[in-house]
Amino acid sequence: MFAKLPPLLLKLLSLTVFACCGCQSMSHKQQQKLIDARRHSGMGFQKLHNGSWDDAEKLFTEALNKSENDERAHWGLAEANWNRQETALAVEHMEQAVRLSAGDPKMVQRLGQMYLDMGRLEEAKTHSLWTLESERDSAEAWALYGDCLRATAGATDPEHPALQRALAAYHRALALQPDYPKVQQTAAEIYLQQKRYDRVLATLDRLHDTHGVDAASARVDLLRGIAFRQEGRTDDAKVSFRRAIAKDGSDPEPLIELAALELRDGEIERARSALEQASKIAPELFKDGVLVAELQDAERRIANESQKKDSRQRH
Repeated sequence: MFAKLPPLLLKLLSLTVFACCGCQSMSHKQQQKLIDARRHSGMGFQKLHNGSWDDAEKLFTEALNKSENDERAHWGLAEANWNRQETALAVEHMEQAVRLSAGDPKMVQRLGQMYLDMGRLEEAKTHSLWTLESERDSAEAWALYGDCLRATAGATDPEHPALQRALAAYHRALALQPDYPKVQQTAAEIYLQQKRYDRVLATLDRLHDTHGVDAASARVDLLRGIAFRQEGRTDDAKVSFRRAIAKDGSDPEPLIELAALELRDGEIERARSALEQASKIAPELFKDGVLVAELQDAERRIANESQKKDSRQRH
């Protein structure tokens, strides 16, 4: 049949068939490279989960050497660079991962979290909303949206509308995933801003019930201590502050809170010990001398009261 075709047409047909075969062969090679790349990136994530960051980065780099179109390799390198605090490079790789994955929600959410941590609030909020468009049942996406709103509201106005919307977003996250310590703690922070101390305690009590007192963060114990203090439960507050100090000795706040309660109860030496520890951790807090002056005033007050008591007893 082909013999009857004109020579020129036969030549064009031959070139076309050759080109098509070449394209198919090239496509097959590219697909194989992508498969090899994804195999390397899969091993890279295993290393990453085990904490072997250097080995993971090498595998992700090898994956991209095989194929630049491996979105998981870009994600892996983003995480490796983020861990090294190379945030700009991390975001570049994460943006590539999002593009190559055609907007995979998990990658969009991770990029939004990176933007938030860098202070790029509008981009973070946009990416959190993009994630929610495709995954309304994602507790992580609602948590990110809440974090963006909270960052927008700032820490000055407890009645800021954005803060109220942030709390609503956290409630959505907790409705989807009740066991979510990060969100529970953040919601408690907002309740503390709003002076809703009963809600602080109820929220963090649930966290304690699920994970146990010892597993909760030092910040959780500090928040509970402040709420107890505000509720007039001094002994419970002291227990919480001491627990926070035992878990994290680098934070001066629970030490100062404990010292204030000890001063109020006339426990001068305990107050002095707590303030001395706090001054070693954060000497800048004591430059104005206010805390030391309060301690000295308490010492004088107690000494005067003791003298008056002795005088009454002698008479």
